[in-house]
Amino acid sequence: MAYLTDIEIAQRCELKPIARIAEKAGIDEKYVEPYGRYKAKIDPRAAEGRDKNGKLILVTAITPTPAGEGKTTTTIGLADGLSRIGKNVNVALREPSLGPVFGVKGGAAGGGYAQVVPMEDINLHFTGDFHAIGAANNLLAAMLDNHIQQGNALGIDPRRITLRRCVDMNDRQLRFIVDGMGGKANGVPREDGFDITVATEIMAVFCLSSSISDLKQRLSRIIVGYTYEDKPVTAADLKAVGAMTALLKDALKPNLVQTLEGTPAFVHGGPFANIAHGCNSVSATKLALKLADYTVTEAGFGADLGAEKFLDIKCRYAGLTPDAVVIVATVRALKMHGGLAKTELGHEDLCALERGIPNLLRHVSNIKNVYGLPCVVAVNRFPTDTDAEIGFIMKKCAELGVNVRLSTVWAEGGKGGEDLAREVVRLCNEEKGDFRFSYELDMSIKEKIEAVVKRIYGGSAVNVTPAADKQIKQLESLGFGGLPVCIAKTQYSFSDDPTKLGAPENFTVTVKNVKVSAGAGFIVVLTGDILTMPGLPKSPAAERIDVDDDGTIHGLF
Repeated sequence: MAYLTDIEIAQRCELKPIARIAEKAGIDEKYVEPYGRYKAKIDPRAAEGRDKNGKLILVTAITPTPAGEGKTTTTIGLADGLSRIGKNVNVALREPSLGPVFGVKGGAAGGGYAQVVPMEDINLHFTGDFHAIGAANNLLAAMLDNHIQQGNALGIDPRRITLRRCVDMNDRQLRFIVDGMGGKANGVPREDGFDITVATEIMAVFCLSSSISDLKQRLSRIIVGYTYEDKPVTAADLKAVGAMTALLKDALKPNLVQTLEGTPAFVHGGPFANIAHGCNSVSATKLALKLADYTVTEAGFGADLGAEKFLDIKCRYAGLTPDAVVIVATVRALKMHGGLAKTELGHEDLCALERGIPNLLRHVSNIKNVYGLPCVVAVNRFPTDTDAEIGFIMKKCAELGVNVRLSTVWAEGGKGGEDLAREVVRLCNEEKGDFRFSYELDMSIKEKIEAVVKRIYGGSAVNVTPAADKQIKQLESLGFGGLPVCIAKTQYSFSDDPTKLGAPENFTVTVKNVKVSAGAGFIVVLTGDILTMPGLPKSPAAERIDVDDDGTIHGLF
């Protein structure tokens, strides 16, 4: 049986004009700024006068594997399922980065019959938000180097510049470069490099800003480097904030699109979750909450990364409290955590499942016992999953007091998410959470890192290198000790070693580098080998993308 590809399914969908989607979301037309027929920017003032928030549902997942988990697909299918059972619902998602789109991972528009559309637009340039963010970042970089070239009145040490230029593409060639070559008129020679746009502090600032005034305040605090006297230099010192805001002011408005079943979808912002905080924008989430009784959102990668940062950073700053959490898993992925190769997943193997299920159970325990939130496990069912395997997962989760619901949204859209939707509604209305953070802000930076490593990852200790220890002491002396921590580590393991699958224990996490994102408002803690500029694989997805004479795109998933 030949299955349609994601793009073929999306292209066969009859989209509704964006004005109708806005009307369904309760948005007055005066707040709608169309970008073509099927997407629009929404003025945040559309929510003025609506004091009550709807229920907030966070979708997260087990530690990702090559077998796939389907977190975004579940998020969209759940929203459509809630709509099918008569609930007023919005979905709030991140925008995809062009790097993964043309690389190997794929897009972030869902899959099968649970997608947001127009998927080609969303996965490509969309409304230009990422280009605006990249332009703002690179303007700041240009003004920084120009300041040094024009006399360096601030006394910036070229060897201690922390800001890097960016491009929204996987390009390993740009990780480390030397620029300013060609003589005195062409700048000051120095070692430099590029980050991918979604790894920049500007992206984090963009996603955590609640208004233009908040955006300007955050931009002004961005540290671009240090002086010869070891004092931080900010974007405000370079007088760059006004121009950067001018580039970002329209991008800051949330984007409205739709699911395949016509559910309003706010798709806005997109920081990576292993090297940033991995959530869509605060402004989009808040707007969606004001306009619907239920808002379904997601956080990147596994719950130890995206959900931890959503809860400890985004919710802390935005004053949000999830009413329920969905943890997505597949039998196939859990068997991979149990040691099976990807080629061995098509047959029943309860022993491998038993070895792998501790990964799911640790994520469940974290959400329920550390954060105090009600949750449900959503198992994306594959045809090769057996009743015995599904029953095993249900039994183990029941021992933690958590229900399991099967999801078939990839194949059936919202219909395959109705059962999950009913359980989510029950959790939101019948089970009162006791939300708390995994650490308090008055703890030291080291104590906050240790709290996440021990309470969320399940590690036993933290090893801070001498260089990182020096950085921590400097940041605390500069007054940044009270910020939350954003730990950058591999997404493939609870530990900082991607080969340690399942739920490893008695491991030590090594902290190699610590820096401040003063504008975003968190301390970035680098563990393992985390790249802020990915590279393309041997056979990138870009090789398989093409366009017909009539403009129809093929090969985009």
